[in-house]
Amino acid sequence: MMASIGEFDPLNTRVPATKIEVTVSCRSLLDVDTFSKSDPGMFVVSEYAFGRTEVIDNTRNPDFVRKFVLDFFFEEKQNLRFDVYNVDSRSCNISKHDFLGQTFCTLGEIIGSRGGRLEKTLSGIPGKKCGIIILTAEELSNCRDIATMQLCANKLDKKDFFGKSDPFLVFYRSNEDGTFTICHKTEVIKNTLNPVWQPFTIPVRALCNGDYDRTVKVDVYDWDRDGSHDFIGEFTTSYRELSRGQNQFNVYEVLNPKKKGKKKKYINSGTCDALFFALSFTLIVLYFVCNRTQLNFTVAIDFTASNGNPSQPTSLHYMSPYQMNAYAMALKAVGEIIQDYDSDKLFPAYGFGAKLPPDGKISHAFPLNGDSDNSNCVGIEGVLEAYFQSLRTVQLYGPTNFAPVINKVANCAAEITDGSQYFVLLMITDGVISDMVQTKEAVVNAASLPMSIIIVGVGPAEFDAMEELDGDEVRVSSRGRLAERDIVQFVPFRDYIDRSGNQVLSMARLAKDVLAEIPDQVVSFMKSRGIEPRPALSSSPLAEVHQHM
Repeated sequence: MMASIGEFDPLNTRVPATKIEVTVSCRSLLDVDTFSKSDPGMFVVSEYAFGRTEVIDNTRNPDFVRKFVLDFFFEEKQNLRFDVYNVDSRSCNISKHDFLGQTFCTLGEIIGSRGGRLEKTLSGIPGKKCGIIILTAEELSNCRDIATMQLCANKLDKKDFFGKSDPFLVFYRSNEDGTFTICHKTEVIKNTLNPVWQPFTIPVRALCNGDYDRTVKVDVYDWDRDGSHDFIGEFTTSYRELSRGQNQFNVYEVLNPKKKGKKKKYINSGTCDALFFALSFTLIVLYFVCNRTQLNFTVAIDFTASNGNPSQPTSLHYMSPYQMNAYAMALKAVGEIIQDYDSDKLFPAYGFGAKLPPDGKISHAFPLNGDSDNSNCVGIEGVLEAYFQSLRTVQLYGPTNFAPVINKVANCAAEITDGSQYFVLLMITDGVISDMVQTKEAVVNAASLPMSIIIVGVGPAEFDAMEELDGDEVRVSSRGRLAERDIVQFVPFRDYIDRSGNQVLSMARLAKDVLAEIPDQVVSFMKSRGIEPRPALSSSPLAEVHQHM
């Protein structure tokens, strides 16, 4: 138990952004029954779930009632496969049924589609048109709740030899199998038996996964410097009980089972009270990406000479026929997830720090596709193609100036601040920023716009300046002006490289981390401008959820 307290890292606990309910319909399915229409049933197969719908008799246009409920992680690529069968018997064996077609997509694609409604063609039978599948995503509403609460304790057991106790609380969510998962830890209050802890905020899904009567266990510990914290006692409650706030039912006896067993006169090890409880709705990014806010994804790649000659294997830009270089991996990892939320799939892509043909002029924001009138590339594959083409045509040079490309994207973001567009700039670089003063000014200006910046550092360089831009510890400032929001997320790629050389794993780890902050950054901008999610354009079930926020 103690090990789990020491290892608990609230920043890295994997809590889904929300739960998504996916509804399935099909149109114009193949007719495989000789004397009647097909009896379709649906299977969904994914890394996250396996399930099946009911069977609907005698139709080529089924609207399935049974839904698939999936945890949604914004920063991960969640692959789904839908298989449709004509179910002639009630057999569980798939091979006994006639295959009608299949489709592949990601959960992000469904959510990012207009109105949360994605139409895809079914395929899998050569030479036949298998019809279409319609997938609709709806967020399960109780997952967006955020609870704020405050607790205090009275007359806790004295554990320290020379003083009182240094108490803190550890909250656990109960799981279906009877185990407990740590979900919150309060701060330590020094030298008191009557602590009052600071109010804290926790997503309801983290506390009880939407089940208001599920047991929440709370352990009370006395903090010790060496990590061997002394157990004072425990109590159980539930979200529903806590939500009643301060009253006589929200006073809990802190019990230590060992003491209770040994001492006949043992009553308790103190009491714990809920002082305050409040519930608020969090405007997570999901509300905005479903047909309300278009995410615009822009890429900027470092073409400075410190990367090394692209024709040499030692270069960070080396184009190996066998594997992707770090630039391509970072671009593909982040781009393939974020493109699901960018419906036009047109990505402006720039390079900086190179001499351009024909006259060798240095540029810090040149279009990778060579078209100064239209820097858009089609899809992530288009960006990669333009990147490799640029490596063959430009001369790597310097210096490493960030400000021009940040300002370029910021100028676009400044034109649309009504919440309908949000800009994400991915910058991939190998080294030290040359124009730090101008870059900090550009970041401070961009922080008041609908914009986020992801910086991925590749190669072995020291990236101290990048950490400063990241602003997690100290908010970036320029000329005495603090950035309004923290909009920069920096990561060194080397921290994510899988030791066994598995590139897919390296890319998934990188994407998960660099995209993790984007939802909160979108929300912080919307909140700062008082922008509410817009009603959906379509009549999808999502519209109802959002209109009742």
